[in-house]
Amino acid sequence: QVQLVESGGGLVQAGGSLRLSCAASGSIGSIKVMAWYRQAPGKQRESVAVIISGGSTNYADSVKGRFSISRDNVKNTVYLQMDSLKPEDTAVYYCYVRAMVGSFGYDYWGQGTQVTVSS
Repeated sequence: QVQLVESGGGLVQAGGSLRLSCAASGSIGSIKVMAWYRQAPGKQRESVAVIISGGSTNYADSVKGRFSISRDNVKNTVYLQMDSLKPEDTAVYYCYVRAMVGSFGYDYWGQGTQVTVSS
């Protein structure tokens, strides 16, 4: 059974920083993509940052220059360093993993962690 366990959310003042972590456990197979999404109240879930197995990254325009995604392939863990946080970054942040077992692809989601940025 595969589990994604997130940590690091919380309440921070505008301009502050937080670091989110997401550890994948279980027979997850070969991880191809790790990413962070977020969903604010009344809004659709949106992609924040993506890192693929080769190390390439991609960011939403709204977080470029402020957020940084990284991964530890040995620990099957993905991180999101969030700096210069703004109130509009307030949302539930979800970890996402795309993994391959043979020729089959599987998508996994974390339970979500709340990030609240006060003005």
